[in-house]
Amino acid sequence: MPDAALLARLSTAVDANFEKHVAFLQDLVRFPSLRGQEAPLQDWMAREFAGRGYAVDRYTLADVPLPAHEKGAPMVDVDPAGSVQVVATHRAPNPTGRSLILQGHIDVVPEGPADMWTYPPYAATIRDGWLYGRGANDMKAGVSSMVFAMDALRSAGLAPAADVYLQTVTEEESTGNGALSTLLRGYRAEACLIPEPTGHTLTRAHTGTIWFRLRVRGVPVHVAVAQSGSNAIMSAYVLINALIEHTKAVNREAASDPLYAAIKDPIKFNPGIIRGGDWASSTPSWCEVDCRIGLLPSTSVADAMAGVERAVKAAAKADNFLANNPPEIVWHGFQADGFVLEEGTEAEAVLRAAHQTVHGAPMGERRSTAVNDTRYYGRYFATPALCYGPKGEGNHGFDERTSIEDLRRCTLTIASFIADWCGVVERG
Repeated sequence: MPDAALLARLSTAVDANFEKHVAFLQDLVRFPSLRGQEAPLQDWMAREFAGRGYAVDRYTLADVPLPAHEKGAPMVDVDPAGSVQVVATHRAPNPTGRSLILQGHIDVVPEGPADMWTYPPYAATIRDGWLYGRGANDMKAGVSSMVFAMDALRSAGLAPAADVYLQTVTEEESTGNGALSTLLRGYRAEACLIPEPTGHTLTRAHTGTIWFRLRVRGVPVHVAVAQSGSNAIMSAYVLINALIEHTKAVNREAASDPLYAAIKDPIKFNPGIIRGGDWASSTPSWCEVDCRIGLLPSTSVADAMAGVERAVKAAAKADNFLANNPPEIVWHGFQADGFVLEEGTEAEAVLRAAHQTVHGAPMGERRSTAVNDTRYYGRYFATPALCYGPKGEGNHGFDERTSIEDLRRCTLTIASFIADWCGVVERG
């Protein structure tokens, strides 16, 4: 771990920069970087990185061979040519330490009705030690921490003694293709840190995620003779209820999983979007339901998809209309494996020491029932991948917020981790 004198230098630098740091995070939150609309923020990030003297690579998902990679996921209503990724590189002239990737996603989920927020979702309002806004916690707070952790080293008169790549990616909330693209672009390091909002705990494992769309047809008639037609929306409910029962069965099996046995119902199913019908007085002839289901790290994506298919097929076979008018499953978006960070890596030991030094207590760990990008680095590219970041509340909900004081501590922890993992040299 960094010695007391080095930690004091970093702490002083984090404090000196903190007002700018909070303002930077507010600027991040004010960009409504929804899926397909991230380019303005990414262009701003590229300028911020360039102003700090980093070599900046701005590219799009169309510039990498995602379709050729087995883990490239089908995009959801987004043009790859408009999905911008940014990698900023600190190049050590004579590397003596270990290289590092710092990665965070800047895409956010939709905010929902703005009138249901206490403060406007993109106003970045600060009240009582919290910063509110869509994406404030998931995960623009972490992105700002990794940027200002590097700034703290610079302000302390230090530079990492190894190459460091700061990456801001898209698609974390829908496919993971942004993270994969950086690897296909050729960026590699000896460890990766993703500062998702974990409340200063380490993510030991995360479940996988699959997205799919159910398409159901019906026979439209006037509601006056509804019994002579069929209702596609009601047929869709048959399938939703079948998938709820399927998820219960999967969770019963999960009770014997060594990683997730202690977590009640770790596999989550969600019918997240429903569309259907054309007229209130006509039985609907079509319905589409966009769904999400999880899977354990020990379950393959192919097996999880097959389970969904079996449940839908069985429910359709038992329904008079669906048996003769089979529903369709369209796989799009996430086809994400789960991931387990194996214990005993040097990267984890260094992060634990940094956390202990800053927080004065051991670092906890968690097992997540949601996916994050560490799987690409750790599962597919043999890179120790740490998910550790600041504290907040309300991810994907109303009044999402991040703790400002925890942001300060997280930034110092990451700066300490960088200094220890990469080593430091005095700036000339």
